[in-house]
Amino acid sequence: MRATNGRTVRDLRRENRTAVLRRLWFDGPMSRFSLGPATGLSSGSVSNVVAELAAEGLVEEAGSVDSAGGRPRTLLRVSPDSGCMIGVDVGETRIRIELFDLTLTELARAERPLAVDGPERNQRYDVGLVVGHIRDGIAEVLREAGADPGRLLGVGAGVPGIVAHGGPDGAVVHGQTIGWDAVPLERLLRESVDLPATVPYRIDNGARTLGQAELWFGAGRGAHSAVFVLFGSGVGACVATDPLGPGRALEWGHMTVRVRGRRCRCGALGCLEAYAGAEALLERWREAGGRPPACADEETALTALLAAAYPEPGSGREPDTTALAVLDETAEYLGAGFADLVNLFQPERILVGGWAGLRLGERFLAGVRVHARAYALRYPADRVTIGLGTLGPEAVTIGAAILPLADFFARGGRRAEAEPGPAEAQPAWTTTVRERTAH
Repeated sequence: MRATNGRTVRDLRRENRTAVLRRLWFDGPMSRFSLGPATGLSSGSVSNVVAELAAEGLVEEAGSVDSAGGRPRTLLRVSPDSGCMIGVDVGETRIRIELFDLTLTELARAERPLAVDGPERNQRYDVGLVVGHIRDGIAEVLREAGADPGRLLGVGAGVPGIVAHGGPDGAVVHGQTIGWDAVPLERLLRESVDLPATVPYRIDNGARTLGQAELWFGAGRGAHSAVFVLFGSGVGACVATDPLGPGRALEWGHMTVRVRGRRCRCGALGCLEAYAGAEALLERWREAGGRPPACADEETALTALLAAAYPEPGSGREPDTTALAVLDETAEYLGAGFADLVNLFQPERILVGGWAGLRLGERFLAGVRVHARAYALRYPADRVTIGLGTLGPEAVTIGAAILPLADFFARGGRRAEAEPGPAEAQPAWTTTVRERTAH
């Protein structure tokens, strides 16, 4: 049966289930009485949907609340044990794998370092090495939590680079800065990881997964439009204009900020990332005479740079003028990049996450704000706030786990292989159009 607006009855039922699940998940526990106005559904529709979801074990009772002059109202919530998700962060120094229940409570965690001996940065991103780490990490978290793989709603992963979807290999990663040229990561994981074939994989850019997490739970909550900046070895961004919808990853770090400028790790000249990423920041410090600890990784070296620029009070040491100058120049480049985001998207908020952004912190961000305001158009600059994310270094992993969860909700709480009912008849115009285009 097809509704007058083109949606089928099955579509309407799925949308009703989605509305109830989302409202209970974001704002629950709630009573059936409260769910009506919160979702826009009639009391009868709410009762029918709740009965279905409860019978499937997706919704459970969670106490009661007094009502005005009547019987206490039963509160409902999404059952934490009705499913689980895995989030994977393919980061710059490590791969983090976390297992969550349906309320995003962490059940288990595994980490695998990506440091590899040798001069080539891309050695750490050897495809076989990364796939092996993810495979072993997934097995570890499932074993540690005693979780049934059949309960998985999916595996989400945040990765560097552009992710293309829709081909026969699933998600394909184009990670120019890490030496990944059309890597069929989804297919490789399906072939390598010991999970049921029905478990979906959702792979996307790490900046987008960070943005998804901050938008739903962190500093972006309540914003109608926001840009989320992932500041690590390089820089990336995600723009979101729908609080419940997916954000869009931007290769913002590869905007040209200086014609014939410094060589970026992508191979081009003058990219923002060649000046504002942690890798470039540390390289410029070395070129200016700075001395990071010998054989230190990027996180340790950045900590040493900050300690040189901002010595502890009472330490008796003077601020290192070279380190301060490099940080000030970086803040200006980053501020100019933020101004481009302000002018292009006019967001309510710009929020900075990633290990380097969080480590540089509020003191560094104060200078970035000054430069962003100087370079941006006055009207949008007056209406944007620039701050730090609040979810910490695990934001990418949390956001990755949200990807299969969001799909699960969009399907009305049905697993990918369990969409019920026969195929609906196609509207008459589809046959007419096919006949016309065949000639």
